[in-house]
Amino acid sequence: MLRIFQSTKQYLPAIARRGYCEAKADLTEGEKKIISVLKSKFPSATKVEAQDISGGCGAMYTVFVEAAEFKGQRTIKQHRMVNEALKEEIKDMHGLRITTGVPGG
Repeated sequence: MLRIFQSTKQYLPAIARRGYCEAKADLTEGEKKIISVLKSKFPSATKVEAQDISGGCGAMYTVFVEAAEFKGQRTIKQHRMVNEALKEEIKDMHGLRITTGVPGG
């Protein structure tokens, strides 16, 4: 299941609010890449979501991953696992907002 979050101006970086970036209704190439990487790194994931919250520039993303691999792990460990999975993609980002969960939990 893929759900795209709704952006609000309060979360967009200043550059996006000034109109240098335009928000898109479809998935961006960056969002598609992040989802693909996360699905391959977390094969038991029941939900993988990504949204470019920089207005389409690819500077900042929010991701949500719900996977059995996180069971019994503290939140910080879950986030480190996501950071490790996206280490190549993170090099080109300004920021990454991560939310994780365990199926049924």
